Amino acid sequence: MTSVGGASPRPQPFFVPPTKAQERPSAVRRNVRTAWAERFNGGDETFRAPREGPPSGEGEGTFRARTFKNYKKSAYNSERIRTFAAICIIVDFKKRKMKRIMLAAAVVLTALSAMAQDDDPIVMTVNGVDVPRSEFEYSYNKNNTEAVLDRKSLDEYVELFINYKLKVAAAAEERMDTAAAFQKEMADYRAQQAEAYLVDSAYIEEQAREVYRQTAERIGDDGLVLVSHILLRVPQDATAEAQAAAKVRADSIYNALKGGADFAELAGRLSQDPGTARQGGQLPWIQKGQTIPEFERVAFALQPGEMAEPVLSAVGYHIIKMNERKQFEPYEFHRKSIYDWLNQRGITAAAKQSMGKKLAAQMGGDLTPDEALARAEKELDDKYPEFRYLMKEFHDGSMLYEISNREVWDKGAKDEKGLEKYFKKHKKDYAYDEPVFRGIIVNCTTPDVLQQVKKSVKGQPEAQWVQTIREQFNNDSTMQVKIIRGPFKAGKNKYADYYIFKTTKEQPEAIEGFPAVGVIGKLQKKGPDTYEDVRGAVTTDYQNHLEKEWVKVLRSKYTWTVYPDVLDTVNRHD
Repeated sequence: MTSVGGASPRPQPFFVPPTKAQERPSAVRRNVRTAWAERFNGGDETFRAPREGPPSGEGEGTFRARTFKNYKKSAYNSERIRTFAAICIIVDFKKRKMKRIMLAAAVVLTALSAMAQDDDPIVMTVNGVDVPRSEFEYSYNKNNTEAVLDRKSLDEYVELFINYKLKVAAAAEERMDTAAAFQKEMADYRAQQAEAYLVDSAYIEEQAREVYRQTAERIGDDGLVLVSHILLRVPQDATAEAQAAAKVRADSIYNALKGGADFAELAGRLSQDPGTARQGGQLPWIQKGQTIPEFERVAFALQPGEMAEPVLSAVGYHIIKMNERKQFEPYEFHRKSIYDWLNQRGITAAAKQSMGKKLAAQMGGDLTPDEALARAEKELDDKYPEFRYLMKEFHDGSMLYEISNREVWDKGAKDEKGLEKYFKKHKKDYAYDEPVFRGIIVNCTTPDVLQQVKKSVKGQPEAQWVQTIREQFNNDSTMQVKIIRGPFKAGKNKYADYYIFKTTKEQPEAIEGFPAVGVIGKLQKKGPDTYEDVRGAVTTDYQNHLEKEWVKVLRSKYTWTVYPDVLDTVNRHD
């Protein structure tokens, strides 16, 4: 055995699942890399035991990105963001398939644990609907954490909260929550959330510990080894001459390694095990019984830094290097990976049945586990305040999303006459403070294509240029033009700086394959001429205007009352 330096990078620890029988495919890569790394490393973190683990906070930037899925083109005002906190849950539900939403029960439980008491006075009434102090505190505290950059005072937040409730009242008046699609979404969301409360976490923990016990017993005192190998395949029906030639080549590689050659580099070039060759020859952590016997016998006899002479197995010749060995870590080290593995195999369904049996026994009578679970699900709102608030938040947030979309966001983005009128009235607000190039920069495959492009858009409105070029010069199989859209100010684009603003004398390098560069458009020293030149900014401002006007209407239409004596006790009671 020879000592070799330069061990390959250590992979992340992983959980070794128990199996009824150890499979022994003909290749080490298939047995180890496929069965372990691909199946168990980096598993999707979808399991959530009820109310287990610390609360999960969220920064302002993350919250903004998760709010109102259709409004990425709008500069959504930070004050409205905190008013519409509920909508982040809807976006998660629709776009992330509840991957993280199961944490909400733990978050809200922590926030409301002190609120589940009989003394919950009304802090305000909006359109005849009472708002208990606990509900207001939940919303206020959730949107005024340390992570929020623009935190609001209590008085400021009251105004935002009233606006929020008024919009919900408007949506309720139009019965938006009676639509079939709305009802289905609510039912689906409730079922997802209820599941977190109706699984037996003790059962899951018991199963996880049993999995660990079996795995630790199987690994035993021999522990785990992290090895690298270079494989030269020898077919089982190979002739004696072919086998001898492979042995000569294996010895040659082995001698080169003893002479100081880099193991990972040679493995990458010469090993005929593609899966490990890409990793410098390194396999995942292995235990006895998981690889070919001839390979395993040599691998477990090595010490860290040692390399064995070529060994012949049913696959071919292996040159094996020991990188590291260890004993199996304690349960807590692998707990999350085991939970993930159990979840992938449907542990939640079994844990739910276990809970159903316990509930049936507690409730008495002749209830089946499913009947007991159904009764428990109906009692969640009364038993768990945090669950009730989560459902209300999703319900109100869904209505708020729909009515805001109709009254402000879609309306503001599509109202061309309204946008134009707003722009003309506030044109001075969009005046350029420096010259702006309005147009496009085209990168063409040849100078001839460039000239054709310029002719094709001559006399056309600027808004049609891109479509015309794409239709005439680019198709599914051929691209002759790459387009960079303006407008540009000086210093914002290297081509505009050279061809238009003349701020640099060095001609910029063209895009590879598109050497002919040209500019189409004009330099404006004053402007903009139309709202299309600054459509994004005008749309945002117009939407803000529509919302302000809408809120004025709502405040004149509906009534609300704030009770100062109760408001003074927010976050100040036992």
